[in-house]
Amino acid sequence: MMSTPLLNYPQTGILGMHNIVKRAVVIEDAIQIRPMMYVALSYDHRVVDGREAVSALVAMKERLEAPDRMLVDA
Repeated sequence: MMSTPLLNYPQTGILGMHNIVKRAVVIEDAIQIRPMMYVALSYDHRVVDGREAVSALVAMKERLEAPDRMLVDA
């Protein structure tokens, strides 16, 4: 279910999106079954600052959780 994506030269970063599985989670004091996916970001610390990498990963997570927010009204 989890792994760490490995960088290959000349990559400076790689996003690993793992399989989606159903897991029990607590939502508003109730146990519910929800699809969960692990997302991992590997990056070259000599090139990418950790703060920016984590901020980018959080932004990706938020967009994946609510794709309707990415839509633009025409």
